[in-house]
Amino acid sequence: MSVPVVGVLALQGAFVAHERALRSLGVSTRQIRTPADLANVRGLVMPGGESTTMSKLLDSSGIFDEMDRLLADGFPVFGTCAGMILLAREVLDGRADQRSFGVIDIGVRRNGYGRQVDSFETDIPVQGLSAPFHAVFIRAPKVERVGDGVQVLAQYEGVPVLARQGNVTVASFHPELTADARLHEQFLRHHDLI
Repeated sequence: MSVPVVGVLALQGAFVAHERALRSLGVSTRQIRTPADLANVRGLVMPGGESTTMSKLLDSSGIFDEMDRLLADGFPVFGTCAGMILLAREVLDGRADQRSFGVIDIGVRRNGYGRQVDSFETDIPVQGLSAPFHAVFIRAPKVERVGDGVQVLAQYEGVPVLARQGNVTVASFHPELTADARLHEQFLRHHDLI
């Protein structure tokens, strides 16, 4: 049986840390920098970074349109921090030229938890995990609206920070910055990738 290949968007952000987490779970990874790199991958992780820059890079690389088509066909994706912003239906304070895929029915505010100096870490209970997950928030987006079809998997102070809708999972925080791969594993298992 062949090992599934999961793509990691490698335009900006901590994509190497995501690759490390995925590989620790026995899957192969591929860095995604062009539309052709998406061929034969079974899922995708979109890391954190700067969402407006990532939006521009997705356009200039030609990846945006191919990803848009794949997402419409049910392609599994896990977006963290900026990845959450790029997947959200509504970006409450986005720039006029910033594009998002609009595939999870949430409204998010970029840097909703504050600037870099306001970054923090905390343990949060996560649906489906037996022990809390240590979450690292760095200039994190804040979810301000959740649609009816969205399943909230974790909250911090009553605000959703981990959510899923269909083939899309998003996190406000950076699970790749810990040694705990349980959220990557949860994503992979949910989509039968391990």
